[in-house]
Amino acid sequence: MIFRCFVVLVGYWLANVGGVAHAEDGKRGSQGNQPNIVLIFVDDMGYGDIGAYGAQSIKTPMLDQMAQKGLMLTEFYSASPVCTPSRAALLTGRYPVRYGVNKVFFPETFLGLPQEEHTIAEILKEAGYATSIVGKWHLGHHAGYLPTDHGFDEYFGIPYSNDMRHPALMRGNRVIDSRPDQAFITKRFTEEASDFIRRHTDGPFFLYLAHTMPHVPIYASPEFVGRSAHGPYGDVIEEIDWSVGEIIRVLEEEGVAEDTLIVFTSDNGPWLEMEKYAGSAGGLRGGKLTTFEGGKREPGI
Repeated sequence: MIFRCFVVLVGYWLANVGGVAHAEDGKRGSQGNQPNIVLIFVDDMGYGDIGAYGAQSIKTPMLDQMAQKGLMLTEFYSASPVCTPSRAALLTGRYPVRYGVNKVFFPETFLGLPQEEHTIAEILKEAGYATSIVGKWHLGHHAGYLPTDHGFDEYFGIPYSNDMRHPALMRGNRVIDSRPDQAFITKRFTEEASDFIRRHTDGPFFLYLAHTMPHVPIYASPEFVGRSAHGPYGDVIEEIDWSVGEIIRVLEEEGVAEDTLIVFTSDNGPWLEMEKYAGSAGGLRGGKLTTFEGGKREPGI
């Protein structure tokens, strides 16, 4: 399950990287060995949509570099082949069916992630972390169910999927844009995430960057439209790869890259019914909505 792999990765970083390198140089990372954590979670990306996982017509140089220099997992699974329960499991470490989050939430849904559940944001906040989610939440949009009710200090994003009614853009618990231009949504999320990093370089932080793309309807900003040999879907993935590169660049500029664990993965497999607007499961059977390998095995870097 994704969350448990995530915990193992944090433990590995503490045992083999954070506690060794920084005990010598006396940097902030040596103070309690608390690494910054950046979790990048994309929507409906297939196992075969990244160069390191076999993509031929989509260029992902930053993710490929992460895979080469870091740890690339080839048997990394989500807890569900659909959005909401996958995200619930990611943040709580529990199978979502155990607490009733086993279906996709919609704008007319009055439910949300139960308040009695403990999220990784709450646990890290108690450990002194600044916490932020930028992007898609999809775990309840009514009072009591928003990110700020589940351990996040800051929230900037949309409360559910980008194909549901008009996906309003929120800051904290308030709507700030009722009809955001989704052509610029990946860029806006990247800028917001970068700003959070710059404002929290003096202590440990947890940044959950949950892109709405490549969930349909797909959008890429003007400078990425027509760039990919794979068409519009490839354009979107290449912009996400650019976003990853921007996050790494900001971490390096702020001098905290070596104190930061970055994890990249997806909530579920490709929505194959969308045909040319869907990704590739990389030869695995099935995709989103199925419990075959293509629906639940995700890229994990």
